[in-house]
Formats: sequence, C-alpha cells, structure tokens
Amino acid sequence: MILLLLLTSTLLSSYFHPGRVVDAQSTFTIRTINLSIEPSNDVTRDTNVTLRCQATVWSNVPGALSRKYTIYKDGNAIHTKSCSTSEDLVYPLSEVRVSNYGKYTCKINIKEEQLTSVAKKLTVTGQSKPVIHLNKNEVSEGEAITARCTAPGETGSIFFYFYKDATEIMEKQANSSHAEVQLHVSSVGKHKIHCTYTVLVTPESFKSEESNTLTVSVTELPITAVLEILPQSRIYEGDQLYISCSIRSGMRGFQNTDVYLSQGDQLLSSGHTKVNHSKVALAKDPGKFECTLHMGKVRKSDTKTISVTELFSVPTLTVSPAEVFHREYMTLSCKSESSASERLARGELTYTLEPLGNRLINKGPGIFSGNTPPNDLNYTCVARAKGIMKHSETLTIRPKTSVSSPKISVVGRAVLGQPFKILCQSDNGSLPINYTLLWGYDQLNTTVVKQPSQQALFTVSITKPDEISKYMCEAKNRHKEALRSRRLNATVIVPLTSPFLTVIPDLPEISEGVDLILICGVQGTPPVTFKFYRVGNDLPLYTTTSNRNHTDYPVHGLSKEQSGIYYCEAVNHARNVVYSDPVTIEVRMALWKKVVIGGFCLLALSVLAVVCVLCFRSKRVRLDGAAVSVWSDRPPEAVNDEESSVMSNEPDVEYTEVVHPRPVDPAKVPLRKGTETVYSELQNSPHGAADHHDYGSVEYAELNSEQPEINSYRLEVNNHQDLPVPVD
Repeated sequence: MILLLLLTSTLLSSYFHPGRVVDAQSTFTIRTINLSIEPSNDVTRDTNVTLRCQATVWSNVPGALSRKYTIYKDGNAIHTKSCSTSEDLVYPLSEVRVSNYGKYTCKINIKEEQLTSVAKKLTVTGQSKPVIHLNKNEVSEGEAITARCTAPGETGSIFFYFYKDATEIMEKQANSSHAEVQLHVSSVGKHKIHCTYTVLVTPESFKSEESNTLTVSVTELPITAVLEILPQSRIYEGDQLYISCSIRSGMRGFQNTDVYLSQGDQLLSSGHTKVNHSKVALAKDPGKFECTLHMGKVRKSDTKTISVTELFSVPTLTVSPAEVFHREYMTLSCKSESSASERLARGELTYTLEPLGNRLINKGPGIFSGNTPPNDLNYTCVARAKGIMKHSETLTIRPKTSVSSPKISVVGRAVLGQPFKILCQSDNGSLPINYTLLWGYDQLNTTVVKQPSQQALFTVSITKPDEISKYMCEAKNRHKEALRSRRLNATVIVPLTSPFLTVIPDLPEISEGVDLILICGVQGTPPVTFKFYRVGNDLPLYTTTSNRNHTDYPVHGLSKEQSGIYYCEAVNHARNVVYSDPVTIEVRMALWKKVVIGGFCLLALSVLAVVCVLCFRSKRVRLDGAAVSVWSDRPPEAVNDEESSVMSNEPDVEYTEVVHPRPVDPAKVPLRKGTETVYSELQNSPHGAADHHDYGSVEYAELNSEQPEINSYRLEVNNHQDLPVPVD
C-alpha cells in the first residue's frame, strides 16, 4: 500500500513538473507574424542581408510555447528551425548574389495552428564580369581549342554563352560559376573569342556583361579540293560531260578524307581521294557543280558553273479547231519553237504522239489528223534528237456535244397581263450554250448557260392569249447555225371578270319548302374555285372547284331562317378574287300554309256568323216571350162594352220594339243570358194622323230571362200578328 502511494505521487509530480501546462488547460492564439528584410528590400551584390521573422502569440500559460519557423523562397522551403522561446527567427544571407533574388515568406507552426506572413521581395542588382580562358592562341585549320568561361562568385543556375567574332557558337548550362567547352574554328585567319552568362531565377533572368576578348589564329592546312569539267565551253544538249573531283595536298600521309561530287542538290558521286563522273548535258539541269573535301572538322570545296545551249525547245501541242465536237475532224500540231540548226540536220528532229494507237494519221512532221475520240483523251507530244527527248505539256481533248433542238416551255403558269417566265432548254449539248428568245423572228434577249445548274429563263408578259404562240427560242454552242425550237404552246390563264349570281326560281316565287339553286358564273380560264356566302357568316356555305366557268349550289327545303343576302366568290390560277353582286332572298310562307290559314279564317268567320245569327234569333224569342207576359192579362174576349167605350175615348197607343245591340264581350257572355228590349209608346190619332202630344214613353225590359222560357213561347209569339214590329 505504501509503495502504491509513492508511485502515484511520483507520477503526479512528474506530470505537473514546473514549466509545463496541462494541454486541457492551455489556450493560445497566433496573433501576427511578420517578415522583414534588413537592411533593405533592394540591395546590391555582396551585401549581407538578414531575414527576420517575428511572431506574436497570446497564451494563458506562463512561458513561451514550442514553435516551428519555416522560411520560403519562391514557394520552396530554404530554412527550418524549432524553438521554445519567443525570440525572433533570424536567417542571414551573406554576400547576396542575383541568385538570391525572389519572394520570401515566413511560416510559424504551434501545435495544430499555423500562420504565414506576407511575402516580401528581395531585389539584388550587380553581377561579376565573366572571364574567358583559352588553352591555345594558335591552331591549325580544323583543330579544337578548350575555352573556359567563369562567373566569379555567382551561384544558382547559370547559362554560359561563347562567341566567335560576335556570333554565338555554343551554349552550356551549369550549376557552378564556370563552364568549359571545346570550340572548332574551321575558317582560316584570326578570330575573336569572348563569353557571357545569364543567371536564371524563375521567372526572371539576369544577363551579365561581356567578358574579356581573346584572339585565336587559325592556320590553313596545305590541302584543297579540285573540280574539273570537260568540255569547258560551247556545250550543247546531248554533249557528253566528263567531271572529276580530287584532293590536292602538300601533306604526306593524310588520312580520314572524303570527297563528294554534286550537281545542285543531287549527289553524283563520292570517294576517299578522287571520283570521276560522266553524263549527258541537259539544258534543264542546274549548271552548278561542286567538289567537297571532308577531313575531320575541315571542310573545303571547289565549285564550277557551266552553260548548256538548248538543242531544241520543249515542243508545244495544239489542236485545231479550238472547239472539237463529236465525230468531227481535228488536227493536232506538235512543234519546237527553237532549235540549234548548227547541230541538227534536216529531219533529225522527230515528233511522235502519245499514247500510241490513237487512230490519228501522221500527215507531216508534227501533224496528226483524224476524227475526234468518243471520250475525253490526253495527248502528249514527244520531240527527239541526238538522244535528247522532250515532252510537251499534256493536252486534254474533250469533244463537245452539239446542242440539240431546244424545247420552250412556261415555268409555272402564264397569266394574261402578268409577268411570267419562259424556259429554253436543250436535252443535249456541251456548255456553254447561248439561248436566244424570239418574238416571231425578232430576237428579244440572249443568255449564256455556263454551269449545269444554270437555266435559260426569260421574263415576258402578254396582253392577248394568242400572243403566247409567237415565242420561240434558239440554242447554239458552236460557230454554226443555231437550232430553233417550236412555237410556244401553253395555256394562258385569263383572270376572272364579270362575276354574277343567279337564283332559281325567281325571287317572288321563293317560299318555304322550295328547292333553291344558286348559280355563280364568271368569265375567265378554269378551273375556278367558287365559294358561296351568306352575309353574317364568315365561313363559306359551300366551296367547290369546277372546270367550267360556272357552278351551282342547291339548297333543298328552304325555311324562313334561310332568308338573307347571298353572294359568291370566285378565284382561278390568276389569283385574282372576284365577288358577285349580293342578292337578297326572302323566303315566303308556303302555299299550303296559306290555304290552311285561309280555311281556318273562313271557318272562324262562318262560326262567328252562325253565332251572330243564333244570338239574333235568341233575342227575338226573348222579345216574343216578354210580349205575351205583358198583355196576357187582358185578352180581347174579356173586354166588355163598357170598358170598350171607355177605352174608345182614349187615344190609340202603338208600341214599337227597339232592340239595342250590345258589343259582344266573350268574357261577359256567360254572365248574361238574354237581351234588353225597349218599347216606345206612340199615339195614333183617331183621325189617322199622328198626334204629336208627348205622352211619354214606356220602356219594358226583361233581363236575365232563361232560354227555355223563350223556347216555350216561340209558337205563341209567332201567332201574335198584332205585336209591334221591331224598328231597325
């Protein structure tokens, strides 16, 4: 137990050693980090420069945290240091060179946190002057010398350049301050040698000044190349040339030599010490020959140029006539424009035609005649003399096809009074073809067709349909008479005029149920598209295309709803739309409807008449019944003499029945049965004259009497002849 306690105490004391802080309790932050260049960002060569990296760190524990500094140049780490103090990191650059030129940064790492400073650029100016050394100042032709170029004190990646007489002859890269090369100075004489260098600091480069200059003397070797050509003058084509290339030297025992003989870019022969070559002179070949000697790095040459006179010129092949047509006669002529008559005898220059077997007959020197081939054929003329053969340029014979009789037609439609196009075309014939449009026999216009896709089109217009037959055209593709077409035969479309709309039957006879026919007609060329319209409808009622100048639109079983204003529209291929005058159609009532309505009217009148008669008679019956009831109390037989005497003293009274008719009101007829009867009392003078004394009037009215009552008294009333007569 005691040992366990001691062990625990030791571990705890070790963990909490002075100067350390438990990670769980430590907190810090890197506030800033700065990089400075001392004494300045811009310095000269050999200056001692110091890079200072200074960081500010905040922490909640005493003492400085362990940290790591890294310095970068152009993104590449050049120095790394770890420390446990807060002191600045100082990195010296002693005696700086242009290779120290660049951008520098500083980075600090504490545990997992890091921070990088802003980049600072260091500029170094000034380079050392290069120095050149040569191992020899005098050399023989082709001998090598060793040149060494030094850039004192420079570092980094350096490119060295070597010059001879101000011309760069070599370049070499080195990572040190010097470079050494082997130089071969081939030309004889004195030459000046110097060097320069360039320090490469990506992406910049710094070039030095020129080094000192050294002189090298080059002594010529006693060896030359010799070129000989025979003959040397008055050389003609066909002459044999003899050429030799050799070495001439005052040295003994020279080795590793080669000679090369060439003409222009063509190598004729080669050997070690001497070569010979012969050939036939040709005017077309280059006249420059060269003999070249190679011995190690030594190059020597000898050149000569000869002039070769042309024996005869390249022949020219021509054809006559210039335009050749199938199955026609042609002549090919082959001739050299110039020849050396002093070297050529008469007839020594010959001409042949290739390919052989061409079926053309040789009719003289260079003259070949015969019929044209059926297809295209290439001919070449060959001129020969003294072993010299020259070919003419290839002549391609393309036999033309004579143009066939042209055909004349109308493109699209020919509309009277409107421009239209006439096409003139031949089925066969080689291009170009000249087409001419004729009016009768007068030429109007000519066009030349040069491409297969081209057409001979002529724009014309006519004012009468028969004028179209006056057009003809001619076709021609050679110097002979042109071929003529037939006269133009095409339909001329006459624009529509004079539209009219006819109605069958006549307008007064149009009634319901009748079949109507609308006929629309025009003057013009069919086919014609007709459309029938009724005002108020945007869409046509009927559309049809007719090959005649008129058409009809039947309407079966007319109704009153079909009354309206009708018109028709017509159009043909002339594209001019014409409209007829509108026609107003009124659909009247059908005859049978009129008869039925008349019959009903007559029947109604008849019924009304019967009702009136019955009403009148019923009124009479009522009147008769009423009269009986008035005077029945005093029958004639009951009157005694006394009364008669008394009554005789009274004036006679005459009663007249006046019937006042009342207007018939169907709504009131059922409420009232019977009529009103008015009686007027008239006095008769005993002396036969009317007494004008007004005794007054008596009006008798029987209202609301029943019909059966009237009928019961019908016979009795009729028997009373002494009743008053009704007054109309």
